[in-house]
Amino acid sequence: MTTIDPETSRAELQPDSSRPLVEVQHLKKWFPIKRGLFSRTVGHVKAVDDVSFHINHSETVGLVGESGCGKTTVGRTLLNLIPPTDGRVYYDGQDVYNLDSMELRDLRKHMQIIFQDPYSSLNPRMTVANIVGEAMLVHKIVGSQEEAKAKVGDLLERCGLDRKYVNRYPHEFSGGQRQRIGIARALALSPSSIVCDEAVSALDVSIQAQVINLLMDLQKEFQLSYLFIAHDLSVVRHISDRVLVMYLGEIVESSATEDLFERPSHPYTRALLSAIPIPDPDANVDRILLEGDVPTPINPPSGCHFHTRCPEVMDRCSREDPPMFDLGQGHCAKCWLFEDRFPIVDPA
Repeated sequence: MTTIDPETSRAELQPDSSRPLVEVQHLKKWFPIKRGLFSRTVGHVKAVDDVSFHINHSETVGLVGESGCGKTTVGRTLLNLIPPTDGRVYYDGQDVYNLDSMELRDLRKHMQIIFQDPYSSLNPRMTVANIVGEAMLVHKIVGSQEEAKAKVGDLLERCGLDRKYVNRYPHEFSGGQRQRIGIARALALSPSSIVCDEAVSALDVSIQAQVINLLMDLQKEFQLSYLFIAHDLSVVRHISDRVLVMYLGEIVESSATEDLFERPSHPYTRALLSAIPIPDPDANVDRILLEGDVPTPINPPSGCHFHTRCPEVMDRCSREDPPMFDLGQGHCAKCWLFEDRFPIVDPA
């Protein structure tokens, strides 16, 4: 098997390890609601509303929350697949939203995505050789179709598939095999950063474990950074170095993974963790049941967005939006419960 050099397409852009690889600052994405004959904007879906975080080199940051909280929108806006409403994203110091078309095309080699659905994310009319190798030809990583096919075979083997599959079509594979093809496609340009958008949620549990272990092995081999978007907290705990908890377009808590699971601080985080199934039928677990439904992002509640469902709500929660408080050791939470005990996170 030919050795794949992870530095092949990184020659033009060597990341500076002294700073975070990816920095997200006050990111917003509001989708307009248009109605009437003239399609006038009558409101906005506030999918992402002032989100800030960073991803270090060779680090996995988990992004968790209920369906519809804005996780996928964060990932796609971060890659500039959909334009932001406001905020900045920096990759190794480069402003992702301030690049011309050629600069953005070059940046695509270093930031890739693995999509959620392995059935709809692969073109059924293309062979695996074309699906995985197309980007190599577009970015001139290889000089011919034959060279591209050879590299695709190497990538398939690295992702646990037989290289003879290069001439097959997506319908000939199972869901787990298709997701491995999606991973191979993401690796084709030797990126430094990959957004994993619910990359294992559509797979059987046994296959999930195999794909998660594959992602971890690839991270060690190619020094990859992941934004791992998921709703399965057990999977996030296994793969992530840090975890961001998102609710209704906002990050409400962030921490190192083990610290978050050992001392969840925000009421929403505690409710999420209490819902994790435990394989012991005799275990005595205090479940935190949240009342009501998730509010609409078209018209989110005033003050703290979580106050309509919070079991520890106070009067001021409905009036004032809390800042992020520093709980120590990189653990932060956005809740008025911590006002008297902890300082506000330094915005710098």
